[in-house]
Amino acid sequence: MALTFSSPFLRVVCAGVLAVAAVPVLADSPMPLTELSIGMYRIEAEVAATQENRMVGLMQRRSMPANHGMLFVFTEQQRHCMWMRNTLLPLSVAFLDEQGRILNVEDMQPQTEDNHCAAKPARFALEMNLGWFKQKGLAAGTKINGVERLAAQAR
Repeated sequence: MALTFSSPFLRVVCAGVLAVAAVPVLADSPMPLTELSIGMYRIEAEVAATQENRMVGLMQRRSMPANHGMLFVFTEQQRHCMWMRNTLLPLSVAFLDEQGRILNVEDMQPQTEDNHCAAKPARFALEMNLGWFKQKGLAAGTKINGVERLAAQAR
């Protein structure tokens, strides 16, 4: 039996189902890992350097180990913003300049669409579990080592 999609409503429903079904697959796709450091602290970070990886980010993840995060590598230094659509974890994001210095840190609640933006033009954003930066006493001006070598990976 063949199905026809002459109804616009059916087309939209089918497209929506396919899009939602693809999100968990993309969310589980492995991204390259890198080690970052801030003084005595070490971070194991997934690197989101492509447009596709930056769009998916940490969506649909149910947990993230301590001292793990995701580093977003942007193609240009500008005032980037983040949101938490389809993101199940509460996170803190540090926006970083070209040299890896923290510009500002924003706390973000799960499943919200509020914009959390860089205070100044940023080249990177590092998402960690909620409160990680505050617990370590890290704020604007702190340098995160290792991000500057990743700038060329952005696509």
